[in-house]
Amino acid sequence: MMFRVPAVSTSARPAVELHPAWRLPTTEDTSRHQRLDALTNGDTTTMDHTRLPPMTACHSGANTPRVACEVSVGVAVHRIRVRWTRAAHLTGVPNRVLTMHIEFFGAAQEVTGSCHILRISSGSKQRTVLLDCGMFQGRRSESREKNKRLPVPIEEIDAVILSHAHIDHAGRLPYLVARGYKGTIWATAATRDLCAIMLADSAHIQEKDAEYLARHRDEIIEPLYRMEDATRTQECMVGMPYDKWFEVTDGVRARFTEAGHILGSASVVVEVREGEQLKRLIFSGDIGRAGLPIIRDPAPPEDGADVIICESTYGNRDHESVEGARDQLARVVRDTAARGGRILIPAFAVGRTQELVYDLHELRRDGNIPEIPIYIDSPLATNATAVFAMHPEAYDQSEELVRRSPNLFDFPMVSFTRDVNESKRLNSMHGPMIIIAASGMAESGRILHHLHHGASDPRNTILIVGFQAEHTLGRRIVEQRPSLRIFGDEVPLAAEVEVLNGYSAHADRTGLLSWLRDVRRHGERDGRGTPTVYLVHGEHAAQEAFATQLRRDGFRTEIPAPGTVVPI
Repeated sequence: MMFRVPAVSTSARPAVELHPAWRLPTTEDTSRHQRLDALTNGDTTTMDHTRLPPMTACHSGANTPRVACEVSVGVAVHRIRVRWTRAAHLTGVPNRVLTMHIEFFGAAQEVTGSCHILRISSGSKQRTVLLDCGMFQGRRSESREKNKRLPVPIEEIDAVILSHAHIDHAGRLPYLVARGYKGTIWATAATRDLCAIMLADSAHIQEKDAEYLARHRDEIIEPLYRMEDATRTQECMVGMPYDKWFEVTDGVRARFTEAGHILGSASVVVEVREGEQLKRLIFSGDIGRAGLPIIRDPAPPEDGADVIICESTYGNRDHESVEGARDQLARVVRDTAARGGRILIPAFAVGRTQELVYDLHELRRDGNIPEIPIYIDSPLATNATAVFAMHPEAYDQSEELVRRSPNLFDFPMVSFTRDVNESKRLNSMHGPMIIIAASGMAESGRILHHLHHGASDPRNTILIVGFQAEHTLGRRIVEQRPSLRIFGDEVPLAAEVEVLNGYSAHADRTGLLSWLRDVRRHGERDGRGTPTVYLVHGEHAAQEAFATQLRRDGFRTEIPAPGTVVPI
């Protein structure tokens, strides 16, 4: 087969460098990146033809006349032959090769710490874009060390694109700013507004934790970042609408599409063009589910792609229906209220809390649950609910309650607590009630106080309504360990434990496969064919099972380890 490889050179033999994807096997590993200028007219050399790109460019300077290099590849013998011709016979040949690489830094073979490094090179121009910069969660000492490692030196980062506001995707942005980042952080408008409260809350928790450890354990641990860093992060954020291209940095553009995960969540299409060369990457972010309350359903990007970075949280299972989860919620409320107990719900302050309030509103309106008090015991959830009210443009207008109720989250049964003393008073109150409090994996926040007080009471129910990562208190509750370690105490787990997977904001196996098939179908119309899929944001069992299914479906699929670098 024949490839035309444009180059720039002087009238003498050109000094040009072989495209990085061309690996010339030698006995010495240091010689693998052989220079093309070592070859003269008529020379041949062996190479691994499976790594040969369909077209590449070579150059040695901006002001030298163009020539072309015609490369013959013998499929059987794996040889290249170089023959130099004059530029007069060439038209429209680009003079710079475009290369893109992805490094998987976070959420690689794990669920938290989402961060992928996109490096773009064309000629002497180098650009680095981060996709997300989330916080690692789990074992505290291990997570602390991982969170302190920068994905790349600050001075190399040209821009950040953020998929959504959850802390495992956005939580380390203030750390970048604290270390000197002053560039743009691109997000949707709703994500920008949610980050204003979520990152400030994260900073506040870290400062308070540091004060507690210093006071009670004589342990000095500096917060990852402080409140002023969260404030300065907001100054870097630029909110963009869905479905509109915007320039991320020189030569790189992007577009957000609805991910349907939480308010403002997006999948990201990244496109880089150099002359006639075009490379396209799609980052799924966290894909939501069709039929979730309030927010719109996911809208797969209508673009072909060379590569897809796809989440895989529930790649090995399917959820119960959203309608089924609502019915189960009603049953749990009725049964626990009849025992005189409390329903304790660890819930993410953004997304899950609002969905639960919405469903409880609907269930009470239809007479399916008794009229018992509902307490949203989370200042962050209270603030997030206000942000939801600011963005009705992101609501799913096909839902009846959205169309008919001007106040989705405000009805007589609901109270929002802000003050710490109000929160403490809940533990001295009697009678059935529902308490929804952060954090969603029960690793921090006011839910810990309610679990400390109520997990040992058999009348109560601990209701789990979202994914619980390994090594979190929430996972130990799901596993129904006999006791829970909370604030250094061993608390017997005597309360009922109910798990409603239907409330997951992540697409299940069927939803993920449908989303990827839609993207592939669009790509076939675009002439790109089947993209390579890199699975991230999942535990081992889920990723292996989903990778097997995708390969059966015709997708080239990989599960990158942390630090893996791949070309696009």
